[in-house]
Amino acid sequence: MREHPEQHKNSIHSFKDREVRAIWDEERNKRWFSVLDIIAAINEQGDYQKTRNYWKYLKTKLKKVNSELVSATNQLKLQAPE
Repeated sequence: MREHPEQHKNSIHSFKDREVRAIWDEERNKRWFSVLDIIAAINEQGDYQKTRNYWKYLKTKLKKVNSELVSATNQLKLQAPE
């Protein structure tokens, strides 16, 4: 995704009573959510490092079974939750 600050608007959404960071991409007319925030909400996990480790484990597992559920997007720059 190309960096055009005027095309991206950071926002906070709620999922299972937890904050989920998101970016609106005007160019593609899409909203991109933080996978880590969603995983933390689903697993009711408060530890950011454990959430990152779990996401890393899931990606590795998906690659082993040749699943392409995860797109090849780079990490988006979102404001840290702390």
